[in-house]
Amino acid sequence: MAAGAAEAAAAVVEVGSAQQFEELLRLRAKSLLVVHFWAPWAPQCAQMNDVMAELAKEQPQVSFVKLEAEAVPEVSEKYEISSVPTFLFFKNSQKIDRLDGAHAPELTKKVQRHASSGSFPPSGNEHPKEDLNLRLKKLTHAAPCMLFMKGTPQEPRCGFSKQMVEILNKHNIQFSSFDIFSDEEVRQGLKTYSNWPTYPQLYVSGELIGGLDIIKELEASDELDTICPKAPKLEERLKVLTNKASVMLFMKGNKQEAKCGFSKQILEILNNTGVEYETFDILEDEEVRQGLKTYSNWPTYPQLYVKGELVGGLDIVKELRDNGELLPVLKGEN
Repeated sequence: MAAGAAEAAAAVVEVGSAQQFEELLRLRAKSLLVVHFWAPWAPQCAQMNDVMAELAKEQPQVSFVKLEAEAVPEVSEKYEISSVPTFLFFKNSQKIDRLDGAHAPELTKKVQRHASSGSFPPSGNEHPKEDLNLRLKKLTHAAPCMLFMKGTPQEPRCGFSKQMVEILNKHNIQFSSFDIFSDEEVRQGLKTYSNWPTYPQLYVSGELIGGLDIIKELEASDELDTICPKAPKLEERLKVLTNKASVMLFMKGNKQEAKCGFSKQILEILNNTGVEYETFDILEDEEVRQGLKTYSNWPTYPQLYVKGELVGGLDIVKELRDNGELLPVLKGEN
């Protein structure tokens, strides 16, 4: 095991100077080069270094590099590294993609995608550009109101994006979002696609409305509420959620990973019945977490619903199981 770990660590090259970095770009021009801009004080970077070590074992044809962002500022500034961890992807000494943040599944996906594609960056071919435009069209139409921003509504990663989210929430506007830091191709492509050079960008029915200044103007002139779709009232939303599947479990965590003992127990009971069900993680949505307690007059979690009706919590489900009544209830027969 120790030999394997040493081998993986050796597969990730540490770069300590701009000169060494440029040299590496030239030497590894024919292969995919993945560079992790990291900082020793950030725990998420240490975690992503472990992910890189694993990827290095799985993808021996890919070159993996660690570069301490603050120790080599000239390289960090050149590639506009403003936060850690950030990953840049290079082919033929050219940057082809970027990933901001500690997203292990996304990093793995991007490494696999770029490692399996040809050795030339997409700009040399017209077809990927056509594919990108199609993808951007789909993304801008992904929801009636789409916000392309830096970060997420829960964690905006720039002041303008933060202000935009605050305005939309204040007006109770229902929107979906796309984190442009998660996909460099989208980040650059959307600027050309919409002829709008900055972020955030707000779209309604696939049409660009504009950036923060435009939204502020629309808010001041009372036009914003007429342009953007309103979020449903909480009670309507809870009704839709409780009816989303025939059997719905509101819990802490999800099917794959329960985040409290009661939720874990109820998952085990449901899994043993063989009945299909869906889950909703109340830790991901504070509004639902608090609202559902009032909506169903039930103060604790987990909560189990069948056809939109509350069955109860863990104690009730255990009781039904012990009495042999759980299966008919889940099937809506009782």
